[in-house]
Amino acid sequence: MAIKLKIPTGSKTGKAGSWPFPRDPVLKAALIIFLVLATTTGGIFTYYYVTFGRMIEQRFKGPVFGNSARIYAVPHAVQVGEEIEPREIAAELRHAGYSDQTGGQSTMGSYRLLEGGIEIKPGPDSYHSQESAVIRVRGGKVDSISSQSGDLAAYELEPQMITSLFDAEQRSKRQLVTYDQIPKLMVDAVLAIEDRRFFQHGGVNFIRLAEAMWVDVTHQRHEQGGSTITMQLSRAFFLTPQKTVKRKLSEMLIALEMEQKLSKQQIFEFYANRVDLGQRGSFTISGFAQASQAYFNKDLKDLTPAEAALIAGIIQAPSYLSPYRHPERALERRNLVLDTMVETHALPKAEAEKAKATPLKLAPPNVEASDAPYFVDMLRETLISKLDERQMNDQGYRIYTTLDPELQKAAAAAVQTGMKLVDDQVTKLRTKRTKIGKNKFETKVLPGPQAQVALVAIDPHTGQVLALVGGRNYGMSQLNHAVARRPTGSIFKPFVYAAAMNTALDGANPVFTPASMVQDEPSTFSYGDQIYEPRNYKEEYHGDVTARYALALSLNNATVKLAEEVGYEKVADLAKAAGIVSVKATPAMALGAYDATPMDMAAAYTVFANFGERISPTVVNSVRNANGDVVLDFKPDKRQVLDSRVAFVMTTMMEGVMNFGTAFPVRARGFNAPAAGKTGSSHDGWFAGYTTNLLCIVWVGYDDYSDLRLSGAQTAAPIWAEFMKKAITLPQYSSPKPFSQPPGVVDVQLDKTTNLLATPACPETYDAAFIAGTEPSETCDQSTGMRGFFSRVFGLGGEKALPPPPPGAQPGAQPASETSPEDRSKKKKGFFGKITGIFKDDKPSNPPPPKPADNGGNGPQ
Repeated sequence: MAIKLKIPTGSKTGKAGSWPFPRDPVLKAALIIFLVLATTTGGIFTYYYVTFGRMIEQRFKGPVFGNSARIYAVPHAVQVGEEIEPREIAAELRHAGYSDQTGGQSTMGSYRLLEGGIEIKPGPDSYHSQESAVIRVRGGKVDSISSQSGDLAAYELEPQMITSLFDAEQRSKRQLVTYDQIPKLMVDAVLAIEDRRFFQHGGVNFIRLAEAMWVDVTHQRHEQGGSTITMQLSRAFFLTPQKTVKRKLSEMLIALEMEQKLSKQQIFEFYANRVDLGQRGSFTISGFAQASQAYFNKDLKDLTPAEAALIAGIIQAPSYLSPYRHPERALERRNLVLDTMVETHALPKAEAEKAKATPLKLAPPNVEASDAPYFVDMLRETLISKLDERQMNDQGYRIYTTLDPELQKAAAAAVQTGMKLVDDQVTKLRTKRTKIGKNKFETKVLPGPQAQVALVAIDPHTGQVLALVGGRNYGMSQLNHAVARRPTGSIFKPFVYAAAMNTALDGANPVFTPASMVQDEPSTFSYGDQIYEPRNYKEEYHGDVTARYALALSLNNATVKLAEEVGYEKVADLAKAAGIVSVKATPAMALGAYDATPMDMAAAYTVFANFGERISPTVVNSVRNANGDVVLDFKPDKRQVLDSRVAFVMTTMMEGVMNFGTAFPVRARGFNAPAAGKTGSSHDGWFAGYTTNLLCIVWVGYDDYSDLRLSGAQTAAPIWAEFMKKAITLPQYSSPKPFSQPPGVVDVQLDKTTNLLATPACPETYDAAFIAGTEPSETCDQSTGMRGFFSRVFGLGGEKALPPPPPGAQPGAQPASETSPEDRSKKKKGFFGKITGIFKDDKPSNPPPPKPADNGGNGPQ
């Protein structure tokens, strides 16, 4: 049966085509506006929903964070006889990623504490082979080390991670962790202070948001934030920090979509790796794991409640709450977090109170001591010239460097201490007292640049760069002064004397030895169409002196005279072979007029410290992929530059610089181990010195090349001494031995007056090393003729070596037996110069720098 339906076609009036709109025009208009707004809002919402959805999918479809290559220090070699306890070894292994065998197996390796020892088992991801070892300790010292292959003298522990290779564009550092790797303590601390209902809400906590808005309105200022962790993450990933209503609505919408597309654990993991937690040097600290290293030098899993609470607390305002700059604020915030953890039942009250009573125990704020940023910059430049940087980071390469963390700490501390002394001296030089009225004076400190510094420490036998400081504050300046070219000043002079000592082997005539006489008189040197007239420090001249003495006191005129006699070309050739490539065969070269970097000079001085062999500095040993396979190995360049006998003779002469010459402040500061070195000054201060196992160069100066007006003995030498004093307390650098003497070198005792072989008739003596066959053959009591007569009558020409400073000598004081300034003024001209007056005025024809060089040396003219 068919059913007919009647469809109404009009209103109650029966008029066809009428819509069911209200008859009231106001209501009709309102309805239209509502429909338009609803349609528009729906369209806008749909547009942004789709747009944000695509943004989220695109952002999270691949790796959310770029991976980073990890940089490791040189392994710590535990040696038999070293003072160390098993628990200290265990702590180092834990820090390197090893696990206690009782608590599971790490792919990096495991250890097991024994009665009086420790057993170590490297894993498949270890830097070392998987051969286990047992270290036995007795009385606080390593008694024995045994492995499957037998007894060992030393055992290398797993290298410690220094930092990660940074993001060059963002200058941020982070260590990625998964949600499972974040300790519950850290999660609880963050949720307690940032988002208590994180695991309950859907991305926006509307209750908390309304509460925050009410508080803001009633108090007429912004006091509370209503952002959830998801909203914070959406802002960090997709939005600008600009505070507008549009941004807030976008933030909420993105948060709601993120909650639909990601799990809570994923969201928290992304947050834990993304959140900014302050600055370290010029780098942003990103993520909890990096913050743990930066603030406490700890792995995330090892944090205490107080430390986790501090990290969680500074999320709110990392700069304002910086524990280094504002410890009181940081402490107050940390304690607030601990209280909130009690409220959320994440921490028992007693444990929270105990944590609140704990002072802030932060890692040293000196970035140089832990991150070695200048070293990492140099490392990065070395690597990107050979490997693709993106590949290194994305594939998580492991970079095993030459850096020794303990030595780096010593270098950073020495620079920090030493530069305070430099600043004090600079302030004193700039302080001027002027008269402004009757009996009224005004003291002003004139403005000027801040002195900069570089320190390079290397193993002279392997070339490994063990410590490097490229400036006093990496956050303020990333210029690495260790590779900045500067005039070398008097630390170049040993190459002049080495070229002279080479005459014993190259058939030259005359043959020079440490006892050869050199004229230290005001002199004029011609080269080409130019005249060169160097000056000594304070324009004090010593007449005829031995080469050994001239180097010890850094006598300028004697050094240039020696270079002239040997031949400028020979000196320049030797310097270039040692790596100082900018030198030219001119008289000014002898005084260090040409540029080189501190790193260049470290390489050059290996010629003296490494038996005549030059070895190029290296900052990396090997690069390996994530599986531990070697990608690239690095080997230093080596070449023989000097005969080992010449190198040893030069070392003994530079021992004289340390023991009775311009570098005696090093001894006065308490560094008494066998060492050789040389002070230097141009516009800058230098010190180059070495022991049998460590070579260190220190430079101090201004970036604008203005004159420091302080010598190397006053600026660089104290930093060197502080560094070396700390270095020799470390097991691997302790107890430097005397320098070993190669075959073909003889030690003889000479008379100070005649510089001939000493006998009982000549009680004033000194020891000197000679290449065999070049030592004096006559004895002091055989000396005859005019030279002997004048030497005895007038005291001319004899060795004027100074004894070591007496115990308790103060830095900057003169050696006890050094000739007084009054006596020296009588010796400014040589004997015949006084009689005939043939010497010209002391002023050089080409203008000298404003300040002469170090104690006994003048900078380049």
